[in-house]
Amino acid sequence: MLNMNSESLLKRMFSDPKHYPYGFSRSGDFSIAESKALSQYGCLIAALVDGHISPSNDEEIGFIDSALGRKSPDTVAERAWLKYQNRINRPKYASIHGTKKAPRESRLDDDLVNDIDDDIDINLDD
Repeated sequence: MLNMNSESLLKRMFSDPKHYPYGFSRSGDFSIAESKALSQYGCLIAALVDGHISPSNDEEIGFIDSALGRKSPDTVAERAWLKYQNRINRPKYASIHGTKKAPRESRLDDDLVNDIDDDIDINLDD
């Protein structure tokens, strides 16, 4: 990104195909207003937070302050950015198969199974 400024970043639509392959509006995580604000202001807020550009007005300073937790979010774009960050950085709790090994059956169950007489006499007299 060679020539970045606020105006060029506001013209660029923000998307995250890794976490939201069908877009923010189709995810169900964001309201319509939040998805529009995130798409419009996401590139600008990401560049500000990453330090690629410096803030040039009070609105951009507000984006940085709310993204870094220095103040509570006031605008829809600030709330949407924080919600987006919380969604993509949430911990992965467990898989479908679980993370713990299945408990081993008790020794008593094994003894009962082994005590059964499995020998079957088969006569093959023709």
